[in-house]
Amino acid sequence: MVTPLPEDALTRAQAGEPAAFSLLYQALGPAVLGYFAGRGSEDPEALTQEVFLTVFSKIDTVAGGLSGLRTFTFSVAHARYVDEVRRRARTPVVVGYEVDGDTRLTDSAETVALGQLDLGGAGSMLAQLNDEQRDVLLLRIVAELPIEQVAEILGRSAGSVKQLQRRGLLKLKELVQPNESDAL
Repeated sequence: MVTPLPEDALTRAQAGEPAAFSLLYQALGPAVLGYFAGRGSEDPEALTQEVFLTVFSKIDTVAGGLSGLRTFTFSVAHARYVDEVRRRARTPVVVGYEVDGDTRLTDSAETVALGQLDLGGAGSMLAQLNDEQRDVLLLRIVAELPIEQVAEILGRSAGSVKQLQRRGLLKLKELVQPNESDAL
């Protein structure tokens, strides 16, 4: 659920009012965190903090009211996620645990804990979408952005965003409700 923002919250933040910054974070923070978690970020909380440090440092440049702030915030979030993906590609993988050498008959505590993080299966279903569909669905559903703003953030046309959303939702529907003909 998104915390409703007073219409003057952006103006108050641009004037430097600390309570307004708090309101903006409370309203937009959970959606930004959800976006990073849905994309499989290694540290969604840290990235969320980075986003708000950037947004708050550039709050004076935001135009378009609350809608413009939301678009700007998720543009920064998307850029931070792309940075994280690039950083991961350049960083060597550290392997500390060798599965082949483990002779235990039960799962490790880490495996059990990680398996319970996604009890609903949403993360594994999102992982089955292509990157573009996943980005669109996370920005449209988790961030609650309109199609035009998602198109602006992703550098695509509104029609392209609509198609990606439609295909992504159809794929998710397929995953949730397999064809009845397959069950026969």
